[in-house]
Amino acid sequence: MKTDTPVDFETFFSARARALQSSVIRETLKITERPEIISFAGGLPAPETFPVREMLAALERVLTRRGADALQYSTTEGFAPLREWIAARKGTPEAPVRPDQVLIVSGSQQGLDLLAKALIDPGDRVLVETPTYLGALQAFSLFGPRFVSIASDADGLMPETLSEPLRGAKFLYCLPNFQNPTGRLLAEERRHRLAEKARELDFIILEDDPYGDLSYAGGAPCSIRSLAPERTVYMGSFSKILSPGIRLGYLIAPDVLHAKLVQAKQATDLHTSTLSQMAAYEVVKDGFLEGHIPAIRKLYGDQCRAMLDALSRHMPDGVRWSSPKGGMFLWAELPRGMDATKLMRRAVETARVAFMPGEPFYAENPAPETLRLAFVTAPRPRIEEGIERLAGLIRAGC
Repeated sequence: MKTDTPVDFETFFSARARALQSSVIRETLKITERPEIISFAGGLPAPETFPVREMLAALERVLTRRGADALQYSTTEGFAPLREWIAARKGTPEAPVRPDQVLIVSGSQQGLDLLAKALIDPGDRVLVETPTYLGALQAFSLFGPRFVSIASDADGLMPETLSEPLRGAKFLYCLPNFQNPTGRLLAEERRHRLAEKARELDFIILEDDPYGDLSYAGGAPCSIRSLAPERTVYMGSFSKILSPGIRLGYLIAPDVLHAKLVQAKQATDLHTSTLSQMAAYEVVKDGFLEGHIPAIRKLYGDQCRAMLDALSRHMPDGVRWSSPKGGMFLWAELPRGMDATKLMRRAVETARVAFMPGEPFYAENPAPETLRLAFVTAPRPRIEEGIERLAGLIRAGC
């Protein structure tokens, strides 16, 4: 029997496929599976916040009452009652939301992919924060944009740096609430100024808001969409308030763009899981989140304070860090000249501690001394132990 010669698949790949690289996020998650590692790396919500009993009861009700519908193909736009619930929850007097402006997606990462397909041509300028969400950079990069990093500080991106030379950019992508990776909150006055700049320079705003409900004190500044609904796409997710495993997110988009996103989704997966949508709606429709979200906020606020206290006790001079008011992350800077990627390798090998180096979160001009610490999945005693180990390595010069 003749044996075929091995196929050189590299010669068949498209230029887009050749440009693909493994996600740093996915590779980092592999480390978190090792039980001996104290992980501050993955951006995973705390499993104890998952409403397992409520989801089990919801699935039973859905399958008992509407089993055939739940297991059938459905509309691309999404389960109508869930879209109505989102519209009612996210609408404001200044910027109401109609259900037909809502598109249910298979996690907010699919939303980023659909927006990239609908908006980016090779060479288009795309404006991003400094630093920004790595998953967005990965989703957008497939379509060949030219990234422009917008100056940012502890209060978020700086709208005053958006000037006439940036006219013609397709869109600005931002996470205004407790941003991944820095945990920072975009100041309210900057939200107003950003909306003005979008009109002035004629670009779209992609407002990604998976963490807005996670303010430790409750509440958050006005959404950017409420200030410029005609040119803002709002992205939300159920991953941080219910469960990431159900893979549910949503987009709220102006009508013409919404129609194009629906077409892109039809070509991608036809529709998001009907069963997941129906079960999620069954959980949230009667006010469950009004008690559930405050419990998540308290847990995450306690975890954040535990990490901030540990950093204050153990870190040597020259290390700086943020003090987030919500979300799941804080941002740290090592002494000048240290490399967080090298420190990460050393930390895993010798101290059994993991974190995310900051470099992959930059679209350009990365800062090698930066890193992200996620604090919501490690128990408080492990936070103390992990920070103490990490501080020892930094004190020793890595």
